[in-house]
Amino acid sequence: MTTFYRPDLLYADGRFVPNSALVAGDEGRIAGIAAADTASAPDTVVELPGKALLPGFVNAHSHAFQRLIRGKSESRATSGKDFWSWRGTLYHAAAALRPQEVYDAARMAFLEMALAGTTTVGEFHYLHNAPDGRPYDDPNLLGKEVIAAAQSVGIRIVLLRTAYLRSGFELPPDAGQRRFFETLPGYLANVEALAGEVAADSAQVRMGVAPHSIRAVPLEALRPIAAWARDRQLPLHMHMAEQVAENEACLREYGRTPVELVGGAGLLGPDWTAVHATHTTAEEIAMLAEAGATICACPTTERNLGDGVFAADQAMMRGVRIALGSDSQAQIDPLEDARELDYHLRLLRQQRAILDQIGGEPLAARLFDCATVHGARALGVQAGELRRGAAADFFTVDRRDLSIAGHAADDLLALIVFGLDRTAIRDVCVNGRLIVRDGRHALAEEIAGRYAELHAKVWAETPGAAR
Repeated sequence: MTTFYRPDLLYADGRFVPNSALVAGDEGRIAGIAAADTASAPDTVVELPGKALLPGFVNAHSHAFQRLIRGKSESRATSGKDFWSWRGTLYHAAAALRPQEVYDAARMAFLEMALAGTTTVGEFHYLHNAPDGRPYDDPNLLGKEVIAAAQSVGIRIVLLRTAYLRSGFELPPDAGQRRFFETLPGYLANVEALAGEVAADSAQVRMGVAPHSIRAVPLEALRPIAAWARDRQLPLHMHMAEQVAENEACLREYGRTPVELVGGAGLLGPDWTAVHATHTTAEEIAMLAEAGATICACPTTERNLGDGVFAADQAMMRGVRIALGSDSQAQIDPLEDARELDYHLRLLRQQRAILDQIGGEPLAARLFDCATVHGARALGVQAGELRRGAAADFFTVDRRDLSIAGHAADDLLALIVFGLDRTAIRDVCVNGRLIVRDGRHALAEEIAGRYAELHAKVWAETPGAAR
């Protein structure tokens, strides 16, 4: 039996078409796109009147528990003036969470993602140990709580199990990071155990490998981690060149920047995603392009932290695929991340539409691909586009919403990318199952209530001056 989802307009092959239906099979894959009136018994028909249907967003880089620090790190008195001092607020939240509370925090982040049209999340998970730094009896306990949170909400998760082996070059262990630390043998054993429990072909739960950064994972440890991942054909994600100070520390240790170091070691490849890459040179971008790597930008976090502006134009002109992530959850809005790729450059260059017509591709379509299909590629999942065999993931928008009033089919994508209010998103489907219907998620009230209690507990004491 198949299900026909019949909207007013359906976005496929770069354009909106009328009188078409998305056909999903029982296994949650797209069986095809058909004329709207071709369904017959025993097919199920889901009518979506007044709506346009688009492929679901893919969030390629998330730290779910950081949803707790939204709005709590916007004062210099408690969080300092830069990324490095901001981490003190992060550590305060991380130290407070028991396993059930990791689940509650993650559910809230994933619920917000789902309501924003996200169907797949890459969760860069580095919260491993108990608050005192000792491993749990099951070293993957907290990762499993995050996976369970995604399953509860209904969103697909790729758990990017993170390696965090040290505080940095010639730095003593930081007490704020004790929940993150593992040894290299411990990490490899733990990720092996988790891989044994996560089916490689699961439609709902996948995994990948994430050496946190070159400051947290030195080169001699990065090699075996990458080899382990590639033996199992798992995606590799790593923070790279987010901060000038990160590059400077890598230069002191190795005489090379992170991208130069990893590229020179032959570790870059099509399975590699460089997260942020904010402070990369043209030569380093060319190195990533030659390797076929992806860059995951996180514009709403990067502007919140004052990281800098990613040179998306240089990357796109080199043919580098750009994915997007919500990272610190300062804002969870895939379209805001997409448009900021161009808007940040506009402010720097004092010009408009910087990324338009690179390779002849219209700006809106290019940015929409960053929020969908490029993220899916980075996470190794068949999603992010409406084609036969891909996951039946989509969201709908209300064509009557004021934010896109006055549209026609040929300008609807641009209106969505640059102006859609998040509340215009009405339905969200993952693997052929509607998890949001007419703007409502069945568990929203419960999830928000649990989260409110957790939030009050975590912030019962305001953290002191930033470290």
